[in-house]
Amino acid sequence: MGLAVGCFALLTLRPVHAQPAPREKTESPYFFVKSDSPELDRLPLKSTQVDVRIAGVIADVTVTQSYRNEGTRPIEAKYVFPGSTRAAVGGLNVRLADRLITAQIREKQQARIEYETAKTEGKTAALLEQHLPNVFQMNVANILPGDDVKVELRYTELLVPQSGNYQFVFPTVVGPRYASAGPPQAGVGPLGGQRGHEVPSVGARLSPSSENAQAKWVAQPTLREGVAPSTQFTFKASIDTPMGLQEVRSRTHAIDVKKTERDRHAEVLLKSDGRPQDNRDVVLDYRLAGEQVQSGLLLHKGQGDGAENFFLAMIEPPKAVAASAISPRDYIFVVDISGSMHGFPLDTAKQVLQRLIGGLRPSDTFNVLLFSGSSKMLNDKSVPATSANIAQALATIERYQGGGSTELIPALKRVYAQPKAEGVSRSIVVVTDGYVSVEREAFELVRRNLDKANLFSFGIGSSVNRHLMEGLARAGMGEPFIITDPVQAPEQAARFRRMVESPVLTNVRATFNGLDVYDVEPRQLPDVLGERPVIVFGKWRGEPTGGITLEGRSASGPWQQQIRIDADTPRSTPALRALWARHRIAALSDQEALQAGDDLRQAITDLGLKYSLLTQYTSFIAVDKVVRNTSGSVDGVNQPLPLPQGVSNNALGAEVPSTPEPETLGAMAVALSVLLMLRRRARRHDPRKLTA
Repeated sequence: MGLAVGCFALLTLRPVHAQPAPREKTESPYFFVKSDSPELDRLPLKSTQVDVRIAGVIADVTVTQSYRNEGTRPIEAKYVFPGSTRAAVGGLNVRLADRLITAQIREKQQARIEYETAKTEGKTAALLEQHLPNVFQMNVANILPGDDVKVELRYTELLVPQSGNYQFVFPTVVGPRYASAGPPQAGVGPLGGQRGHEVPSVGARLSPSSENAQAKWVAQPTLREGVAPSTQFTFKASIDTPMGLQEVRSRTHAIDVKKTERDRHAEVLLKSDGRPQDNRDVVLDYRLAGEQVQSGLLLHKGQGDGAENFFLAMIEPPKAVAASAISPRDYIFVVDISGSMHGFPLDTAKQVLQRLIGGLRPSDTFNVLLFSGSSKMLNDKSVPATSANIAQALATIERYQGGGSTELIPALKRVYAQPKAEGVSRSIVVVTDGYVSVEREAFELVRRNLDKANLFSFGIGSSVNRHLMEGLARAGMGEPFIITDPVQAPEQAARFRRMVESPVLTNVRATFNGLDVYDVEPRQLPDVLGERPVIVFGKWRGEPTGGITLEGRSASGPWQQQIRIDADTPRSTPALRALWARHRIAALSDQEALQAGDDLRQAITDLGLKYSLLTQYTSFIAVDKVVRNTSGSVDGVNQPLPLPQGVSNNALGAEVPSTPEPETLGAMAVALSVLLMLRRRARRHDPRKLTA
């Protein structure tokens, strides 16, 4: 027996490969396994209803989450869910039986204190927090057995057309984020709740340098690939425009569209096509008759003494004009080949790259960096875009299938370290699904290196991390491209080519004639790339007269456009108040990320409190006055999320450094077999057994 134990130890302790020192463990996404116990309801979220009302360029959205406790013990439901990156979240109601509880905006830590106090006292309460601009968490405490609780979330969003196309996006699922080493600690969920029978994975990791390295929300229970969510999902939208709708379509879902009132009004419903509807973004596209862009000026006059007045100008730029002589450019394509990209995302990325790289001119140069846990640069330095070099690059990319972790920051650092020829403009093109939690570090890195290159981002997948993709492009003075369907690959690649070869408008500036304005956003207008209107927010005093003049330089020379204030200018648009504040908060958040400090924390908090908006430092809290749970205990339940459509179980794969090699697993199996055999033999010859 001692010999067998010695053999086992030698076999299992033999070095496989040099292992790195253990890294700090953190929370990770994990696969969900439903409990068989009827006492605890592990799936308390029963339905999500989305009601969208679009009037002109403003969308008002109401999301109703219905929770029901079908177990026998009081629970606290916790649900991590996505939101639009442009949403101004300004309201929360809780409906409990015949009572309506209106949430209040609070500083984030104060809201948590009030929520935990209410939970301890046995009161039903709801807490809505923002973890990222597009990731929210709802906690509902003391849902008693048999309770039906409805939580209504309201937000406003500005719809900015691109190339004449208006698009509304409703995200439905938060993709599993890449996290740092190791599995989550047993029994600990978001806000300290218990996990019960949920099974953790050991795969997703978060860079230890990330501010989200210990973020509890990252540890979300996730259904396995192919497992449909049990929640009911309904979506309806109404669209009202001052001119006729040319078409309304969706590439992501089957829809039913009914137009009325000379095609100026449309009702849109999702239709069942046999697939789950809430495992990918709902994307609605529509165009106006004559392919016009609804540019112009919107005003809102506040009510009462000291009330603020707001304006929004949306001005359509000139059409792109091809420059007669385009200077050579250098392109570096940064391509994510991690586990979450396996399948549809990487296959589509390859299609995009074939068009992007294949469309380069012989005078251009390029290089490709492939990254997952490590990175590989195809060439030591950028090479001319010859047919042979392009064919070699595409052949190399085609061999990869997707696997491993997502080390975005080291990949970007390696790209920025690449030497560049004097006088050559460089563009970095990042292709990924964005399933990482290092947004702040990435934005700071890109902005710090603006003198070396601008950056364009291609987000590919059914539920892309739009916060990362839009933020990267904004920091890199580029443009984001989102591809949810392979059919979109050719048109997005073509739009990229048009954009980088000839900026539409440069040296853009706005002047105000007769309109006394202040707190104008953005403070400096960026160059216009592509057929996207110029947006200017602000406040005004006195009587609105005069107008706005926008000037710039197009490829064909100086350009100017004016918008006058007249009797037809809309003067009652209350959504402008929240939209202006949301834009200002986004600008301060970008600046805060670049400064790597919290100097702007108070300014963001004050804006959130003043304008009743959800921010990274403010939360909504709703508390019922009635003590309902007198048992003194409540079980935490983390509502599971589906894997986004097209994402495989590889997104939650095992962490490579801590996984034994196959030969080690084989040795362990042999050794255990020997131990079991010797144990059975010893029991057969045990004299005590013979005398029993």
